[in-house]
Amino acid sequence: MNKKGQVAKYLIFDFLASAISWTVFFIYRKAVIEPQLFGIDIPIEFTSRYYLGLFLIPVFWILFYYITGYYKNIFRRSRLLELGQTFSTSVAGVIVIFFALILDDFIHSYKNYYQLFFTLLVLHFSLTYFFRLILTTRTIHRIHNRKLGFNTLLIGSTENALKIYNDMTRQVRPAGNLFVGFVSVENNNDALLSQFIPKLGNLKNLTEIIEKQQIEEVIIALETVEHEKLSEILTIVENRQITIWGIPDLYDFLSGTVKINTIYSSPLIKISNGLMSGWQENTKRLLDVLFSLIAIIFLFPVFISLAIIIKITSKGRIIYKQERIGRFGKPFNIYKLRSMIVDAENGTPALSSTDDGRITKIGKFLRKTHLDEIPQFFNVIVGDMALVGPRPERKYYIDKIVKRAPHYTHLHKLRPGITSWGQVKYGYASNVDEMLERLPYDMMYLKNISLYIDFKIMIYTLMVSFKGNGK
Repeated sequence: MNKKGQVAKYLIFDFLASAISWTVFFIYRKAVIEPQLFGIDIPIEFTSRYYLGLFLIPVFWILFYYITGYYKNIFRRSRLLELGQTFSTSVAGVIVIFFALILDDFIHSYKNYYQLFFTLLVLHFSLTYFFRLILTTRTIHRIHNRKLGFNTLLIGSTENALKIYNDMTRQVRPAGNLFVGFVSVENNNDALLSQFIPKLGNLKNLTEIIEKQQIEEVIIALETVEHEKLSEILTIVENRQITIWGIPDLYDFLSGTVKINTIYSSPLIKISNGLMSGWQENTKRLLDVLFSLIAIIFLFPVFISLAIIIKITSKGRIIYKQERIGRFGKPFNIYKLRSMIVDAENGTPALSSTDDGRITKIGKFLRKTHLDEIPQFFNVIVGDMALVGPRPERKYYIDKIVKRAPHYTHLHKLRPGITSWGQVKYGYASNVDEMLERLPYDMMYLKNISLYIDFKIMIYTLMVSFKGNGK
């Protein structure tokens, strides 16, 4: 499935709907509202104000929809829920436009304000939902006709799993699940399900199966006696960008927000691995990019000065690059101002300590003030990192941590951050033991993540940087 292409269609039609509604609204003001004020017919002329609005208004709407999370999970849309969501966002957005652009208009009577507000609301909502209804209906029909689907993995192979498989493959209006195979649980009778779909492995190689088969949805169909396996399964699948479903008798065993799915198909419970509401998550991302751009501009003279000092005082590159593990376990390259001598590790991973001889003189200052992390604002802009989130580690150390704390992998639900709760508390970790000491604070952040917590962590990070007492 071409998710980006589908999102682009919604973006184009949303832009078109807002542009058309603004044009018709502009004509309405000229043809109906202004003659009431001036007592004469007003010629309809498309002024510079109209063309400015023709660009800015659609941009505002697209940004507003993004913040509210409309463009997420674009193939899984309900026309009824979309109706309510489109109406609520239209009301909120029109209120903003009304107070920002229309309230200072010269009018004949206060009733004109009501006319302007409701005219813009009706125009925008009607056009926006009309285009969305066409796109969403077409997608739903393609799913029901089995032309569009989602690679689905079934976990379990006993009676529950077989019942779910039969129910979902025989339904008249399918939900779009394309079963690529199943994963066996210990002591299961695999013969029940293997006659319909292939066995892809067991829980030990679940991670490899998900990656190789490009799994988009997972259905957990365990028997009651297998509930002890649930935590192990969720530890693996919750940390990935996939949709997770469970069967009703698991309800009391599943953590997090749950939603009942559909009327026609088997009753499944959606296990949400979302940690923030849609609007908070998108607002966090927008603020990350905005603040990073501001920081790059503001700190550019500092960056240049530090780069010159690093180049003069020690041999090697100014920028240091290292592979780290990011969101959903995907590797990326993190960038820093070099604070150590060249080839400090000599091919063998080694963490730094307080009196580490490999750290240069300017490097000690960079680490205490966290100025070595200025290049990471570029990591934030491209989407590898966030301003606040668990610090990214190398796979070498993650493997060591997981042996002692398997729940560490839950942190991969988040984008790693330039700063974190654990970073504020402990600074740089000198060994795996210190990483484990920092872990409870990162887990607390995972469970309490919010924009409010982010702002508090950023404030404390700035205090540490200004005082120069970082580790």
